[in-house]
Amino acid sequence: MDADGHLYVFAYGSLIWRPGFSHLGHEPATLRGFHRRFCLWSQHYRGTPEVPGLVLGLDRGGSCRGVAFRVSETEAPEVLDYLEARENLNGDKVYDRRLLALRLASGRSVQGIAYVADRAHPAYCRPCEQSTAATIARGRGEAGLNRDYLLNTASQLASLGLRDRKLERLVRLVLASPA
Repeated sequence: MDADGHLYVFAYGSLIWRPGFSHLGHEPATLRGFHRRFCLWSQHYRGTPEVPGLVLGLDRGGSCRGVAFRVSETEAPEVLDYLEARENLNGDKVYDRRLLALRLASGRSVQGIAYVADRAHPAYCRPCEQSTAATIARGRGEAGLNRDYLLNTASQLASLGLRDRKLERLVRLVLASPA
């Protein structure tokens, strides 16, 4: 919980456009020390064991612009349980939940949770941009097309006025790739 009595949840991927939990509001936020990257193999949500997809994680270095959701203290335990089950499917800890400093668009600094990719997990990867685009173009899992995950994230960021040039370049590569 932040000093103001709320839980802040930093969203940098699908949580932006599909949070799935009750919140009091949200606003753009910046997280320093981590960047958004397709760095986790997905064998469920956006791929299969035979044809894995890729999902976003926060990886070391740089900064990331995303969204901070503000959650009431009374809803916080339920939201944390939901996020843990969603982000670490079936208890497979691909993400570490961390309490990190966030800078809100309003200028305030708050403490919020973010899910950071676990570099020691076997799902962690760092494919080159062309391999990332090819994997996303062909990925399909329980939650749908890997391409849609990328496009929805990029579209939502753009609608909030948040530029991510690497993600925008990846969109162009995926759209040019055969499905």
